[in-house]
Order: sequence, then C-alpha cells, then structure tokens
Amino acid sequence: MTPTLVLAAHGTRSEEGRRTLSALARAVRAARPRHRVELTYLEISPPLLRDVLPRVPGPVVVVPLLLAGGYHVHVDLPAVLAEHRPDALVARQLGPHRLLTGALARRLDRAGLRATDAVVLGAAGSSDPAALADVRAAAHRLAVRLSRPVTAAFVSAGEPGLAETMERLRSGPAARVALASYLLAPGFFHSRLAAAGADLVSAPLGADADVAALAWHRYDQTLRHRALTRTAV
Repeated sequence: MTPTLVLAAHGTRSEEGRRTLSALARAVRAARPRHRVELTYLEISPPLLRDVLPRVPGPVVVVPLLLAGGYHVHVDLPAVLAEHRPDALVARQLGPHRLLTGALARRLDRAGLRATDAVVLGAAGSSDPAALADVRAAAHRLAVRLSRPVTAAFVSAGEPGLAETMERLRSGPAARVALASYLLAPGFFHSRLAAAGADLVSAPLGADADVAALAWHRYDQTLRHRALTRTAV
C-alpha cells in the first residue's frame, strides 16, 4: 500500500491562516492525485495530528509543515508519534531548501522589491539554536539568490530581534527596507512582521507550488532512507 502523506502544521487561531494551509494541502494533493494526503495540526487547530494518526490505514509518512527545527520537530512531534502511531515514518522539516528560496524570491518580487532595498528575512524565532541556524541558512540562500545581503531577524525568541534589526537598517544607506515573511501562513507572527515598519512585507509562502513540491520531496527522501536502511540491514 502506498504510504499516506500526513502534513503536520503548527496550528493557528487565524481563519485566514487555516484557509491558507488548506490551500497548501490542496496543492499537495493536486501534485499527486492518486496519493492520500491528510492535513493535521500539532495544536490549537482541528484536526489534531494525535487524533488523525490512529485512523489512517496502512503505512504513514508525516511531513512537518515547519520551516525550521525546534521544540515541535524534536520533542512534540516524536512524542505524538510514539504514543499514537509508533510505526509512522517522519520526514525532516521543510527548511532550509532551494525550493523555499525560490518561493521567497517570487513573493518579494510580487511585493515590489527594488534592487536598492535592504532585505530582512523575518521569522518567528525559537529558543533552539539549531532552529535559529536553519533560519540563518535560509537567509544565506536568499542572499545568494538576490545577490545582496539578507539579515535573518526574529519576532519572538532569537537574536537579532526584528525591532533592533529594523532600527539598524533604517539608519543605514538603504532608502527602503523589504521584509521577507519566512512563514507559511497569515496569523499572529505575520501580523507582527506587517507592523514592524518595513517599506514592503512579502506574503507568507502559503500554497506556492514549490512548497507543495517540497512536501513531496521530503516524503520521497524519507521513503528512500527507509529503503536504504533495510537494504543495509
């Protein structure tokens, strides 16, 4: 039986955020219409991952709809799987990856990015240094793509903070500051980005075709790794 792809998003109280994630799940399904795809949430929003997993027949691959590692990837998600579906395979988080870089660049272009703008990659943040490193790696990829410096800045936990980054860039030579939203969907954190005082803020990554393709890439990676592991044994 072909494994079911279970998408595990963080969860949001934003209706627009839930609509965006549902649209992303539809894009994932449309890419491989013969595969079963379930959208779930780790917390806040129904359906919860812990409720869906026991009901899915056959093998399962869980792909975290998370852009960086951190508590949810390394602690919360494994705990849910251990209790409710220990046979499930789990993929790595989405980022960093070149497909996200392309999606970020397109979002900035649509928002009106200019060649002379300073660019900030705005992320939620984390207390996990590895998660912050993932975001900084994504900023580096975007800098290479745009051929200019890109600063990673964080709304909550993590340094540098978004407010101090904006203040520093406002006193620099660039006439405008562009803020790239390193988020999947609208909600609390994107509202914080929108209120940071940038000259333009790109839309969240949302149902971009490359994000949907990346979900399948992580699914395929996981199955290949399992196959190689079995061969080695």
